[in-house]
Amino acid sequence: MMVYFRGWVALIVVWILLSGCASVLPGPIQRPPKDTSAVETGKPLPEDMKPDPRAIASLQLIEQGKMFLENGQTDDAITVFERALSLHPNNGKNYYYLAEAWLAKGDILQAGEWNCLAETYLRDNPYWMKQVRGQRARIRKTMK
Repeated sequence: MMVYFRGWVALIVVWILLSGCASVLPGPIQRPPKDTSAVETGKPLPEDMKPDPRAIASLQLIEQGKMFLENGQTDDAITVFERALSLHPNNGKNYYYLAEAWLAKGDILQAGEWNCLAETYLRDNPYWMKQVRGQRARIRKTMK
């Protein structure tokens, strides 16, 4: 009987030791559902999700100004870039393209001023900072 009892004790000890090694598999990942209620129901988007219409209009004007600049219509380009600037003064691309227009027109001082402002607003964007530095080099080269 003692042997029988030892067998059960040994079995229980082994079971306890092995049960500590068992791992519980995680269930499927629960992701919160996407909030599509505004789109599906036609409700307006929250204010923090709405695009700024002035910024959008400014970007459209920049594209228009770039076309004028490519066609050699520098005065028209400057006018359009200045309108874009008045709509969204924090967009550094406005300043960059104004510098481009003044450089194309041959006014190096104006181009330099706009280039400095472009650097101020585009400082955190590595791609645009490379463009601004290249523009500054072209302005300095033209000064000599």
